[in-house]
Amino acid sequence: LRMLQVKLIVTGDDFGYCPRRNQGIVDCFLAGAVSNVSLLVNGSAAADAAELARRYAIPIGLHANLSEGSPVCEVLKTNSSLLNQDGFFHGKMGFRTALSKGLLNMSEVKQELKAQVELFRELTGHLPPHMDGHQHVHVLPEVRHVFAEVLEEYGIKYTRVPIEPGLHNCDWIPPSLMDFYLGVEEDSFNTVDVFTRHGIRWPDIYIGLSTMGKNMSVGNIWSAIDTAIAEFTSKAPSPALPPPQGRTVTIELMVHPGYPSVPPAGGCGEGPDDFSQSWERLHELQTLIKPELQSHYKTRNVQLCSFKDL
Repeated sequence: LRMLQVKLIVTGDDFGYCPRRNQGIVDCFLAGAVSNVSLLVNGSAAADAAELARRYAIPIGLHANLSEGSPVCEVLKTNSSLLNQDGFFHGKMGFRTALSKGLLNMSEVKQELKAQVELFRELTGHLPPHMDGHQHVHVLPEVRHVFAEVLEEYGIKYTRVPIEPGLHNCDWIPPSLMDFYLGVEEDSFNTVDVFTRHGIRWPDIYIGLSTMGKNMSVGNIWSAIDTAIAEFTSKAPSPALPPPQGRTVTIELMVHPGYPSVPPAGGCGEGPDDFSQSWERLHELQTLIKPELQSHYKTRNVQLCSFKDL
């Protein structure tokens, strides 16, 4: 059997969240452990992040944020359906609740998404080659349509669809979190047609829910990749004659490395959240830079790349 060639995009999310997050992501990139980053333009250290990306030539895309902190669109900062009574976004679950109650104005969602793309361009000097959603808001009902329209308008080709193979068998994920993940998965399945209609693309395989925070280990990353590839190749229609160069499969591994935030620095206007201050960020960083993970990539014909290399 010809060896499968794997292109792996390791995306460090939440770039721009705080100086210590930025430093951790840069350290991972320089160690060859992260190959792509996703920028929170409303993060308190977003300008610093954009500067670091320029200095180290780190491939960078947009982590669209409608759930944490403050909007970047001036008009929406005071009186908007996207804000709670404290004047901040509704939060990871609050956003979902407000959406299900029909309280969110989709034209405001679109306005904010476009403002974030514009700010990204202002900070980096280019449009994002890929754009995904902080806390997976981009695959939610209604939001997915607006999100797809914005990507199509700007000609942003790539996004993330968080459907993770093997997720159901991960018995180390606590039930409350698993419920959230299964919700994300269901929303993602319902988003596929929408994104396809708008000509948006995403990697063949997504991994990152089962390997987050304390659950990340070299073994977990590898079994997630192996499971995903096995499932993908069993499903993929095999042409009678495979192309001479063999088959290439693309994977995005979503990661959240960093040094823990120290309040009050960090966040998107409200200070850093618990996950950001936890040792789990550092655990991800330490796992990703392990030499045995790197050598595993080499022996398995895995090539790290970014969205613009696809």
